[in-house]
Amino acid sequence: MTSSAMPIPPPPIALTPEQMRLLDAYADALQDGNRRINLTAITDRDAIFIKHFWDTLAITPHLDALLPPDAHLIDVGTGGGIPGLVLAIARPTWRITLLDATRKKVHFVEETARTLGLNNVRAVWGRAEEVARESDHREQYDAAVARAVAPLRVLAELCLPFVRVGGWWCAMKGPAVAEEAAEAHAAIALLGGEPPHIEMVEVPGADAQRAVVLVRKHAPTPERYPRRAGVPHKRPLG
Repeated sequence: MTSSAMPIPPPPIALTPEQMRLLDAYADALQDGNRRINLTAITDRDAIFIKHFWDTLAITPHLDALLPPDAHLIDVGTGGGIPGLVLAIARPTWRITLLDATRKKVHFVEETARTLGLNNVRAVWGRAEEVARESDHREQYDAAVARAVAPLRVLAELCLPFVRVGGWWCAMKGPAVAEEAAEAHAAIALLGGEPPHIEMVEVPGADAQRAVVLVRKHAPTPERYPRRAGVPHKRPLG
C-alpha cells in the first residue's frame, strides 16, 4: 500500500501476507480499471481499503458463523467485485459467483480474478431477475450477498430466489437501516425468508458503523418470483 500521512488501520480480521498482497493487487486493478469503466466512485487508495475491503471483511465473521467451510455464495450486482472478490481472497475455500448486468464489469472481474489466481471465482453476465430463473442458479447457493443501494424490499426479490432453503441472504447497509428492514418484512416473508436480523459492525478507519442485514430462508421462493426485469425496482413488493 502507498504511504500516507495517516496510515490506514489494520484489517478487521486476520489476513496472511499473501492475502494482503492479493488485496494490494486488487486495489491496483480497481484504480486502473476505473480509468476505463465506472467501477467505483471511491478512487483514493486508502479509501478503497477502508470503504471497500475492510467494510467487506468486517462482515466476514458473521458469514463464518452461518456458512459451511465450502460455502457457495453469489454476489448480486457485483460491480467491480465488491464484496465478492474480497470474500474470495479472504475465504479461499468458498466458491464465489459474481453476477452483474453490465458486460464490461463482468469482463473486469473475470480478468481480475484470473490475474490474481483466484480459482474459486466465476463471473456471470445477466439480470438477476432472469438468471435467478435458470436451474443452475435458482435456489443453488448457501448465501446471496448484496451491497447495492436499492431498498431491501427490492433486493429481497433479486437475492432470495438464488438462496437454497436453509441458506442466507446478507445485505450490507448503512447504520440507519431499521425502518427499511421493517418495510421489507412482508416482501421477505412472501419470498420465503424469516424476519430480518440486523447486526452492527465496526469498520476500522470508517466514520460510522455499518449494518449487516441477515435473512434465513426457510421456504422455497414461489415460482412467480422474481418478476420480469425492471419490475422489482418499479413496483417493490410489500
